Amino acid sequence: TSNYTYILTAGNPALIYKIAHKDGAVEHVYTEVEERVFYDSMKFWNDDEGIAMGDPMGGCFSIIKTYDGGKTWGKLQCTELPDFVPGEAAFAASNSNIKILGDQVWLVTGGAMARVIYSDNRGSNWQIFNTPIIAGGEMTGIYAVDFYDKDLGVIIGGDWNKKEDNKYNKAITRNGGKSWNLLANDAGPGYCSDIIFIPDTNGQELLAVGTPGIWWSGNQGQDWKQLSDKGFYTVKMIDSMNGYLAGNNRISSFKIQRKQG
Repeated sequence: TSNYTYILTAGNPALIYKIAHKDGAVEHVYTEVEERVFYDSMKFWNDDEGIAMGDPMGGCFSIIKTYDGGKTWGKLQCTELPDFVPGEAAFAASNSNIKILGDQVWLVTGGAMARVIYSDNRGSNWQIFNTPIIAGGEMTGIYAVDFYDKDLGVIIGGDWNKKEDNKYNKAITRNGGKSWNLLANDAGPGYCSDIIFIPDTNGQELLAVGTPGIWWSGNQGQDWKQLSDKGFYTVKMIDSMNGYLAGNNRISSFKIQRKQG
């Protein structure tokens, strides 16, 4: 957020630390001890309100929220959340399986199912949307989600064990996630752990990254061009031209250069 950086550990014990930008002070703000605990992603709507998602425990996904800038966190009860399918989980891949936009939040799953868990009121109520992304294996499903606006969104993932397979691993929605259509099936990138819309491109340009490399699309994922075979886990844009990539012992900055005409 504007004043703090938050760090969430994945496995048992799950811990959240809050680091102040002004002086680097580190505060331990959350602990959850349980053999099955495994958190996957954390995002903030603003300086005060944030959400984190973890694998299912006790009949539902683990979802915690804060309303006071991370000082305290509360866990949603299973009665407030949709049921999960046994074997359904999520991936702590790149902090990429939560997308926040306005009051909306989309969470994506993998494993036995590849679904979208959606709320239009910051997690007070939830809906489940099915997707055509590959599922059924321990490492299959959706690894990343991004939305350009409230309607236009993309998801990507695949099979971590078959990274070259580019079938049933990327899809697009134009109705907020209610329905999804496959993109460039049997073409373009295979397994990827992050996908983003490039800002200020009218929702046309996409970047997808994974350990096999970096791909770019200029037409909402219909066609793709591989930019690099260097592997990365996650990508973030500062503006429509400049961004950062993070991978295994590697952080890189980049600039997009577009040909005129």
